[in-house]
Amino acid sequence: MDTSWWPAAAAVVAVALVVLVAGGRAPGARAGRGAVHGPGPAPRPRAGEIWWTAGGHCCVVLGVRGRTARVAPITGKYHDDRPGVIPLPPGLLVEVHGRPGFVEADRPLVLSVWEFRRRAGVLDPAVWDEVRGLGGGGGR
Repeated sequence: MDTSWWPAAAAVVAVALVVLVAGGRAPGARAGRGAVHGPGPAPRPRAGEIWWTAGGHCCVVLGVRGRTARVAPITGKYHDDRPGVIPLPPGLLVEVHGRPGFVEADRPLVLSVWEFRRRAGVLDPAVWDEVRGLGGGGGR
């Protein structure tokens, strides 16, 4: 009987045991689901609102479904080669120190609601109509 496959089988069993004992997590990974957050209820972003995220970025909420939100990032750089970049009215974001802001409605992202830190305002209805049309936000 050929037993040359036994070391390979033993290695597979050893790896499976290590994964089971470690709980399937990489070393240093945190237990639990989703983003790390503080005590209290989850933030409640709404479509058309502007929020600051945990990473210090600003975005427009396109829609919310369950515990995830579809957002369009806000940038300080205008990309004239992309039709989905929409200028924001001057002075909308005081924290940006007077610099112009632009919504990148053609590049929506999905974030956990736990990523939202601070509400920064609400889009003007005319700008919201333009952002919603390009970003595919349904206002959910």
